[in-house]
Amino acid sequence: MISAMQLTYLSHSCFLVETSAHRLLIDPFFTGNPLAKTKADQIECDFILVSHGHEDHLGDAVPIAKRTDATIISNFEVCMACAKEGAKNIHPMNPGGAWQAPFGRVKLTIAHHSSSRQTENGFLYLGNPCGIVVTADGKTIYHAGDTGLFLDMKLIGELDAIDAALLPAGDNFTMGIDDAVMAAGFLKAKLAIPMHYNTFDLIKMDPRVFEQKAAAAKIRAKVMQVGEKIEIA
Repeated sequence: MISAMQLTYLSHSCFLVETSAHRLLIDPFFTGNPLAKTKADQIECDFILVSHGHEDHLGDAVPIAKRTDATIISNFEVCMACAKEGAKNIHPMNPGGAWQAPFGRVKLTIAHHSSSRQTENGFLYLGNPCGIVVTADGKTIYHAGDTGLFLDMKLIGELDAIDAALLPAGDNFTMGIDDAVMAAGFLKAKLAIPMHYNTFDLIKMDPRVFEQKAAAAKIRAKVMQVGEKIEIA
């Protein structure tokens, strides 16, 4: 049993959050991910949090949930799609809603993006994309999902004191470096961690530039290596 919240970066936008009693997996993209060093069948978790329905975020959620009996937490449409594919335990939510889960509190926020899956019959709509705020063991992390910069990030930071903000910074589909640094400022996050970069050519960037620009804005930032674990202080 751990005494403080721990965060492990598993590549792209995937993180493992370990609380004193539970293991939470966020956006479990392993299969088809060129940067992943862990296979989906090696992951153990109690809950799987999914920000939206794109394959690089929903990813391996269903097979992991079926193997581990983990509960999938996401928007209503993603949860229903997962249940249809055989996930036994789901907890559907939507932006603005919060739930007092066994591990602590989880709240979904808005995110400016899209959410769908490509099928043989075209694209399947999978609800509104979300950000995820998790509070457990006295610490709060904000996983922004895939999003552009939006001014209401200031409100997210006012409603919850953010100990760590996990922010997409690869540009093209989401915020780039400059917008992600501005987002960290809006959130008043104690720590900013970039994600969703370098997995594909379209989102290539130098994460050291993120650290440098964050430092210039007097924001504490950290680039996590794949597989690296930190304690949320």
